[in-house]
Amino acid sequence: MTLQQIRYMITIAETGSLGKAAEKLFVSQPSLTSAVKEMEKELGMTLFHRGSRGVTLTTEGLRFLPYARQVEAQYLNLMEAFGKIEKRKTHFAVSTQHYSFAVKAFVEMARRVDVAEYELAIRETRTREVITDVSSLRSEIGVLYMNESNRKPLKKLLDQEDLVFRPLISCAAYVYLWRQHPLAGRKELTLEDLQPYPCLAFEQGDAPFYFSEELMSTEQYPRLIHCCDRATVLNLMVGLKGYTLCSGIICEELSGVDYLAIPLRTGGDPDAVAMEIGYIERKNTIRSPLAEQYIAEMKKYLGV
Repeated sequence: MTLQQIRYMITIAETGSLGKAAEKLFVSQPSLTSAVKEMEKELGMTLFHRGSRGVTLTTEGLRFLPYARQVEAQYLNLMEAFGKIEKRKTHFAVSTQHYSFAVKAFVEMARRVDVAEYELAIRETRTREVITDVSSLRSEIGVLYMNESNRKPLKKLLDQEDLVFRPLISCAAYVYLWRQHPLAGRKELTLEDLQPYPCLAFEQGDAPFYFSEELMSTEQYPRLIHCCDRATVLNLMVGLKGYTLCSGIICEELSGVDYLAIPLRTGGDPDAVAMEIGYIERKNTIRSPLAEQYIAEMKKYLGV
């Protein structure tokens, strides 16, 4: 099996078409088809279903793809560090829960990219997709949090996906709301204070509770609204006087100055609702220079 065959396989999986993959790779479709067949023969497995609507990965192909991406990424990182690749477009992607500081770090990293061509991606998405993206090497880094309620199941899942969680900072629980909210003048808040107002939570689909981005996700809130993006959350804070529970880390440069975070008093053990925010990556991999820069920018912003 060659690196070229691995790249062919990855490109076909991403485009879903032998014709589009051949065009992108600057090879003829018969040559591409032949290379994939040789690879499948060597592996003793079928990687793709071929049909009238294109090609899709088989179950074995789905299992093989993350390893193929890892091989390609490691090769490129090695060449970045020790070799010379002329005119190669630099790639980097991060998947994250909805944190403005993660976006701010991405902005600062992108400003410092010193190559002529690059292709970058930042994906604010559901917790499960953050893990899946990093596991499949669609993203090199994933940003999420752990606490007492989700640590055990998330670490078990990360181990299964051959991922590792690296903590950045620990945070107490805060209430995030509009600066003109009726409770905005309080020095601290309780869940009882918040009962008349809707709690805003990021939609996680049918995922278990431990994928929730918000603290105290198992609480029974009398008013609860699920959202899909940060802009909607901010709008609902203004329009419906909603709130969300968060880390208290706010990037005013990106989110604006119309919102604030007030400490949440729970009356119990504060460690039970504390957040440990960090990033995930694949085990035993060589980070790309942009991944190193992105992590450095997060640490710089968080002061760690």
